[in-house]
Amino acid sequence: MSLRLALKIDVDTDRGTRVGVPNLVADLRAAGLPATFLFSLGPDQTGRAITRVFRPGFLKKVGRTSIVELYGVRTLLNGTLLPAPHIGRRNEAVIRAVRDAGFEVGIHCNSHYRWQDYVHTMGAAAVEAEFAAARAEFRRIFGTEAVTAGAPGWQANADSRATYDRAGLLYASDTRGQSPHFIRIGGRTFATLEIPSTLPTLDELMGRPEYPDDRIVPHLISLLRPDALNVFTLHAEIEGMGRHGIFQQLLTAIKTTGVAVVSLEAAARQLLAQRESIPVCELGQAEIDGRSGLLAVQGPVMP
Repeated sequence: MSLRLALKIDVDTDRGTRVGVPNLVADLRAAGLPATFLFSLGPDQTGRAITRVFRPGFLKKVGRTSIVELYGVRTLLNGTLLPAPHIGRRNEAVIRAVRDAGFEVGIHCNSHYRWQDYVHTMGAAAVEAEFAAARAEFRRIFGTEAVTAGAPGWQANADSRATYDRAGLLYASDTRGQSPHFIRIGGRTFATLEIPSTLPTLDELMGRPEYPDDRIVPHLISLLRPDALNVFTLHAEIEGMGRHGIFQQLLTAIKTTGVAVVSLEAAARQLLAQRESIPVCELGQAEIDGRSGLLAVQGPVMP
C-alpha cells in the first residue's frame, strides 16, 4: 500500500505571507506537488502572544525554536509597540497568486492571536463574528466562499464547529489525531468533516538533542502510516523562511521514497462520497509534546 501525505500550510503573520508563502509556492511548483494554504486574513497581532509566557512549556518552546530568529523582531512587536498590519489588505496579490498557481486555499483565521488565545472564552456570538470577518476577507480576495478552515493553535470547541457548519464548509482541520472523522461534543455531532493533523510539526521537533536538523526529515518519513491519510502541518514562517532548507529536504525525501502527496480537498470529497463509513469521535483536549497548553485532539470513536 502506498504512503499518502497531505501538506497543510498555516500562514500566521504578515511577514510569513509576504516572504514565506512565495518561497513555499516556488518549491512546491518545482516539485509538482499539491498543498493547502490556510491564511490569516485580518490584523497581525503576534506581539500580543507574549501573554502565553505564563503557559506551562511556553518558555521552553521559545528557547528551543529560536522564535525571534524565525519570526523577526518586527513581527514580534506587531499589535503592541507597532501597529498591527492587516494581512489580507496588505498582501492580497500574494494571497490570490497562491490560488492562481493551482493550490487549494482556505481560512486559518481573522486574528490568529484572538482565536488561539480566546476562542474558549469569547462566546458563541463573538466566535461567529470572528470567523465571519475572515470569510468576508476571503470573499473579497477570491470572489468565492472558502470550503475549508483550520484553527490557529488547534483550538476548537462547540461554538467554532457550529460556526463551520453554518458556513457550509466541506471539511476542516482543527485537531491533532489519527484519521478523518466527524466531531461530537456534548452529545451533538457536527456536520463538517474533520481531517486532523497526524504528524508532529517542525517546531515541536526543532532544538531537541534527539532531533538535530539532519534527522528531522527521516524521522517524519518514518512516522508515515500506510493505512492512513497522513497530514503534515507546516508554517510559512518556519519552513518558508528560517527553516526553508528542511522543507526542501522534505520534498526531496518525498520524491525519492515514492510518497504520494494528495490534495486535502480531493481526499475530503472522496471520503464524503462514502459518508456513512466515516466514524464519529468525541472532541478531546490534551497536551501535545513540544507545544504549550491544551490542543483539540481526536477522542474515542462514539457509537
